[in-house]
Amino acid sequence: MRILIADDEGSLANFLFRGLKAEGYECQVVNQLHELLPNARKFKPNVIVLDRMFGDEDSVKELSKIKALPSAPMVLMLTALDEVKHRVEGLREGADDYLSKPFDFEELLARIETLNRRRDSGAVANTNSSNVISYKSLSLNTDERVASLADEELPLTKIEYDLLQYFIENSEKVLSRERILNRVWKSNSDPQTNIVDVYISRLRKHLPSEQGIEIKTLRGNGYRLTMTSEQ
Repeated sequence: MRILIADDEGSLANFLFRGLKAEGYECQVVNQLHELLPNARKFKPNVIVLDRMFGDEDSVKELSKIKALPSAPMVLMLTALDEVKHRVEGLREGADDYLSKPFDFEELLARIETLNRRRDSGAVANTNSSNVISYKSLSLNTDERVASLADEELPLTKIEYDLLQYFIENSEKVLSRERILNRVWKSNSDPQTNIVDVYISRLRKHLPSEQGIEIKTLRGNGYRLTMTSEQ
């Protein structure tokens, strides 16, 4: 799937590009509103992630032109304008969905996936929740924020707990650095440090090899909570 990211905030656009590319999407970025339509014609995206305001320019005025393209893409509009009238205006002008800044990267991914499905079907994702989640001998009581391995409580810091919870919720899935930064540190930009590696190293010390569980590093892709290779 092709995604065109249109945002004049360079750090956010770069974060989205890296994060979406890590999820396997083919991406392009435009930072100026006048570049939007020409790039949409050439790139032929399935979805456009479009910032509402480019300085003093309102991207709403470009929606009718985008929707008039031969293979019109779905449009997810990002905005710091959170009043209902602004959202209604954007939707009436042709936006397919709206997401207010600041946003969670997981929600952005879910909305992109939903928009892509809407091109052919009306599939709706369902969620389920429980106060206890687990993977193999790892378990978390999310009400009490207690982590256990083989029924032994783990002495985790807040960040370590949040990171482990994210891995368990997505066990056997590859999680990019960008997704981890957004979920655990609530960051939409790269802090230019190895903070993710540091905390993953700390978590690994709580997972002895005899338990058959490890956090694997997949170079250039991210990390995955999985069974050890010997299992």
